[in-house]
Amino acid sequence: MNTKKITNICCIGAGYVGGPTMAMIAQKCPHIKVTVVDLNAQRIADWNDADLDKLPIYEPGLAEVVAEARNRNLFFSTEVDKAIAEAQMIFISVNTPTKTYGVGKGKAADLKYIELCARQIAQVAKDDKIIVEKSTLPVRTAEALSTILNATGNGVKFDILSSPEFLAEGTAVSDLQVPDRVLIGGKDTERGHAAMQALVDVYANWVPRENILCTRVWSSELSKLTANAFLAQRVSSINAISALCEKTGADVDEISKAIGADSRIGSKFLKSSVGFGGSCFQKDILNLVYLCYHFNLPEVAAYWQQVVDMNDYQKHRFAKNIIESLFNTVSGKKIAFLGWAFKKDTNDTRETAALYVADELLQDRAEIHVYDPKVTEEQIFADLEYLQTHRVGNYVEQGESMSMEEIRSLVTVHSNPYSAMQAAHATAILTEWDEFKSYDWKRIYTDMLKPAFVFDGRNIVDKAQLEGIGFEVYNVGKGK
Repeated sequence: MNTKKITNICCIGAGYVGGPTMAMIAQKCPHIKVTVVDLNAQRIADWNDADLDKLPIYEPGLAEVVAEARNRNLFFSTEVDKAIAEAQMIFISVNTPTKTYGVGKGKAADLKYIELCARQIAQVAKDDKIIVEKSTLPVRTAEALSTILNATGNGVKFDILSSPEFLAEGTAVSDLQVPDRVLIGGKDTERGHAAMQALVDVYANWVPRENILCTRVWSSELSKLTANAFLAQRVSSINAISALCEKTGADVDEISKAIGADSRIGSKFLKSSVGFGGSCFQKDILNLVYLCYHFNLPEVAAYWQQVVDMNDYQKHRFAKNIIESLFNTVSGKKIAFLGWAFKKDTNDTRETAALYVADELLQDRAEIHVYDPKVTEEQIFADLEYLQTHRVGNYVEQGESMSMEEIRSLVTVHSNPYSAMQAAHATAILTEWDEFKSYDWKRIYTDMLKPAFVFDGRNIVDKAQLEGIGFEVYNVGKGK
């Protein structure tokens, strides 16, 4: 088996997957030239900015990795064709959002960007390439990629690999440095094995060989969807129990600790909250649901759909509790949001619970004041605008679209948390940023309207301490 030694890698897509993954490969493999390309000129400019605080993605430790490798063997560019032509191995890391139109609306993955990449590679490539699917893709996407790439008739041969990412935002750098596993799927042919070995050799520069798993390409693609579905199912399961805890007086954290101590279950992803978000869980489960319906497995589809429905219910339940606690109306009332990112240590807001809670409160014309240490005002309004034009989901579809003019009159973004909570009727904690725990809650109580409510959607503040100050405190999964 003749294995190609990789010295030049191109990655199409400079987002949450492509940027950090390529930065780590470049840092660990100084002998490999790594070029990350994107059509978004501003994003590339941000990756190249001398001020590392301006990187388009916030991840603890990422700036240091980029600083070491950038302009040594890590490059960010908008010259897509040039990078494709020079590379031996091309990673595809473009967005695959859930479709908001046409066949499969609300569930199937939108593969238009993947197809555009494939057509551009086929047009530009003049020699054989190894193509690596890094984006989260439906099962058998590699087959579609192969069909497009090999239809050029120019004699260029393409080997398609699936190597899904298993990064958790907020810990992406450590996940890349010490991964639980690296998964590589390819064809069970001599060429397929050679292509897989070429990628194995790249990762083997820092990942132990026993942690690199090689499978058939279809198994690799489905493993990514399955992993995220299993993790999301755990979160939805504990959130379902949290509703029962609030009715019975049980404590969801005590239950999580008790069942997490069972070695057959384990403690990870048993933290109850206002709901999971991010780019993967909901999108991948809906994709799985769509595949199950496609292959005439409605019972399996319904099972996984319930994981998403439970997550929607948790967000709805949280928003409903705010409204009911504030005497069944939030119209004209100031509600402070601490956090907008879907989790701490990231500026990613995709599918963030904060957006859906905000939407439900805006339906009742609440005045929402947002503070997040890493999310920009521009991003928050972009999220709100997107939701108004793509109302997909059980609870979102029930609401009415609002004009951006009206939304801007009701939503204010603050750079200071204390101003966000000044004269507020209630504070809702939507992201578990560590800094929220250390705030001067006595000062906050003095400045808020009375009765002063705190709705802790992440269970991070000390309930007893805040109640001692005078707050009315609501925690997820905690009985009165």
